[in-house]
Amino acid sequence: MARRPTTDTEADGLPSYFVWVRGLDGPEPQKWVDMDFGVGDWKRPLVLAWLELPADERRLPLSMLARRYPPPKVETL
Repeated sequence: MARRPTTDTEADGLPSYFVWVRGLDGPEPQKWVDMDFGVGDWKRPLVLAWLELPADERRLPLSMLARRYPPPKVETL
């Protein structure tokens, strides 16, 4: 089921997180709001690193956040 995008007005009062998750080709950046963070046991093993964003960084594009906060080093099997 697809999740509808969070609008700026919905996310204003909620903490936002910059999250690196385990993707098919390596770490992938994502932005989550507090409601999404850690929902269900299936997400926890996928989370590699996370950081609560200060209010002034919440509106930054994902590409800029990924440059500011590089991906964690991940061991490959």
